Amino acid sequence: MARFAALVAVLGSVLVPAAPAAAAPGDWVVTAPGTAAVAAHVALDPGTGGLTFAVSRQGRTVLAPSPIGLRTTGADLTRDLRAVGRADRLVTERYAMTTGKRLARESRMTETTLAFAGAGGARLDLVVRAAPDGVAYRYVVPDPVTVTGEASSYRPPADAPAWLLPYNAWYEANRARTTAGAAEGDFGHPSLFRVGEDYALLTESDVDGRYAGSRLRHAAGSADYRVVLADEQVADVLRTPWRTAIVGSLATVGQSTLVDDLASPSQVADTSWVRPGKVAWSWLSEHASPGDFTRQKQYVDFAARNGWEYVLVDEGWQDTWVPELVRYARARGVEVLLWFHWTALDTQAERDTVLPRVRQWGVRGVKLDFMESDSRARYQWYDAVLAKTAELRLMVNFHGSTIPHGLARTWPHVMTMEAVRGAENSPPAANNPVQFFTRNAVGSMDYTPVSLEVGPKEASVAHEVALPVLYESGWTHFADKPEAYERFPEALRYLNQVPTVWDETRVLGGEPSGHAVVARRSGDRWFVGAVAAGDARTLRASLGFLGGGRWLVEVVRDGVGRGDVRRDGRIARSSATLEVPVPHNGGFAAVICPYLPGVLTCDRPVVPVPATALTVTPSGVVDAAPGSEFEVTGSFTAEADVEDVVLTATAPEGWTITGAPVERRTLRAGEAITGRWTARVGGGSPVGAVDVPVFAEFRAPGHARVHVEQAVRAFVPPAVPTGDPHVSDLPFMSESNGWGPVERDRSNGENAGGDGNPLTIGGVVHEKGLGVHAPSELSVYLGGGCRAFTAAIGLDDETTSPGSVVFQVFGDDRPLFDSGVVRGGDPARPVSVDTSGVRMLSLRVTDGDDGRNFDHADWADARLACA
Repeated sequence: MARFAALVAVLGSVLVPAAPAAAAPGDWVVTAPGTAAVAAHVALDPGTGGLTFAVSRQGRTVLAPSPIGLRTTGADLTRDLRAVGRADRLVTERYAMTTGKRLARESRMTETTLAFAGAGGARLDLVVRAAPDGVAYRYVVPDPVTVTGEASSYRPPADAPAWLLPYNAWYEANRARTTAGAAEGDFGHPSLFRVGEDYALLTESDVDGRYAGSRLRHAAGSADYRVVLADEQVADVLRTPWRTAIVGSLATVGQSTLVDDLASPSQVADTSWVRPGKVAWSWLSEHASPGDFTRQKQYVDFAARNGWEYVLVDEGWQDTWVPELVRYARARGVEVLLWFHWTALDTQAERDTVLPRVRQWGVRGVKLDFMESDSRARYQWYDAVLAKTAELRLMVNFHGSTIPHGLARTWPHVMTMEAVRGAENSPPAANNPVQFFTRNAVGSMDYTPVSLEVGPKEASVAHEVALPVLYESGWTHFADKPEAYERFPEALRYLNQVPTVWDETRVLGGEPSGHAVVARRSGDRWFVGAVAAGDARTLRASLGFLGGGRWLVEVVRDGVGRGDVRRDGRIARSSATLEVPVPHNGGFAAVICPYLPGVLTCDRPVVPVPATALTVTPSGVVDAAPGSEFEVTGSFTAEADVEDVVLTATAPEGWTITGAPVERRTLRAGEAITGRWTARVGGGSPVGAVDVPVFAEFRAPGHARVHVEQAVRAFVPPAVPTGDPHVSDLPFMSESNGWGPVERDRSNGENAGGDGNPLTIGGVVHEKGLGVHAPSELSVYLGGGCRAFTAAIGLDDETTSPGSVVFQVFGDDRPLFDSGVVRGGDPARPVSVDTSGVRMLSLRVTDGDDGRNFDHADWADARLACA
């Protein structure tokens, strides 16, 4: 029994013996605690020694007995089993979330561990849990094994209506309505079935780098939906994820927290830095805008005006201006999030370099994209990147990802995940109700809602406005541009009030293919989101979830055509029902708050951050050789009174700063404080451009602590090159590139360092050089010590599409060479440039004015002749 005691020891759980349900020998029933009659049924066939698993609710069979078991390289644990023990307990856990359907959680589950012995002494423990909102099971073995597959399966009735997702590893297909028997192929989690008056949502929980992800497979003529692993074999396994079935009414499915309840406890002790919020996002409405510093500042200004907490700068940003954008945004109470292709962080060295750099810039979170795999190797990458981002206090959004498996409980800085056919794919409006009851039922969903002018415009405006309430997401990235929202001021007014975290969630009505009506509470305010797919109708929402007294109910509904929404206010009690006529693919939204005499709206004011000014000296670039020092000053003022002000300077890596912070309890409007510090360059300083940050932090009404920062720019010179070095072997002082990084001794691969091919121009392969994508620019420090630069230039042979570029060389911002237009297929062209006296050499590649992509330009054999 000592082994069973170890099995049932769970941190934070309350262990209470549970009375085993009566069953025949070889049959076990595990019933949920309380009054909800959800039960798991495990049976051992005396003839084959095989196990089956079934689920019932209130005596009705929801999932019929179907095979379960585990196969390993050492044993077949799907047959010839015999029962050797049983342990029962009641698991009660209380935990907090940073996102989700409700922040404070309490779960109660009955757990039964059934021990079995197989041929040759192999052992298998089946751990079964039953909760009021569903059941789950996992396999546990005493010693590490290599799993070759599972017999795990589910058996819904063949005529059961089903809402299934044709499987791909990024979960972005359109969900299809069919029946359990008619569907054929592989389907992604979660899968929804209706069995009479009951529903079953099949998925998995607590999946990490110790195992592989899975999908469901249904073959023609089969009664079972089998669990199929992403990998053919999984080594060193001690336990599998939870095979999970959320079971109950449709409201049970929508309100369930079972996936989180089953997940591993949080790995992050202090979550005070985790901050959900609304995000202004430009990529969908204008794809090129993430590369435009000026346009991103306009998104920051829009977010600041409307009280949105974040701006996401998607694919195309440049590190030459992101630090300045971060400073601009933070001074206005807005934080910056940055997009990355996952391969930019696929090695430990990259994670240890890239993530600390963006955190040093002041970036608060990252969007990681295109993982597109359920393999164990990819899940190990999730584990590694989540550990590193938690260490650095960077929040995370996963796109092109797997679904949530309780990940936000284990790693509470996961704000949202995509794994849905969201707005960027222009999904049909008919997809919208079912997403709430399927994908969003298992965790935060980054659908990127509220497309007013971008996209197909199938749904009504009020339908779109309801989506940020219907779809839970710790970060809600809004799909449209500022000008679009400002053309719909009543819609924007509602969006400005909608939270992204909730204290309570109630399903008020719905049918997966037809409509969904959901109420969510934040503090003392309720928000209602209702959407319909198809014909015009009346949507209803009973207000019975409200407490006593009178309530102010403000309904946002469609106006005329695709014009702005209109808002109707009324005073109601909890006995009332909202009845709102909606047009084709329509919907409505509402905000509800306690009514007091004189209260005219549930809105709360959006309070902007006071305008501030921070000036620093020196104002130009300071030449700062190792061992040198210089004085830094900062002067800070605000246009309104602010509290708890601190003005200080901080040391870059390898530097030291001397001088005390300047503090002021209250700084009056227009009053200035000034600080002085001495900056000294240490021997461990990075070379090139180095920022010495000077910042003020303060409190202002309606805001968390505001950070205002400027920087003194210093230049720490590297050693002057000697001999005849290749440029690809020298440190870059600056670098920008059209797609991906500048590659050293490879062609441009467009995504991550090292993903290019050998440099090849006109059929000739070059061992050394630089691979870039127009527009591109990089600079190297010569310090006046090199007399010539030589290279062979051309478009790489991998540029199969028509392409054209212009190669340019600059010395200290003076033009030294211009190639004119170079086209794909041209042979390499030799370049020789006099660089005598040049301090900084810049190599630039621009588009050849044909506007095409795939301009992969090579500076082959690029080298210097130095003293």
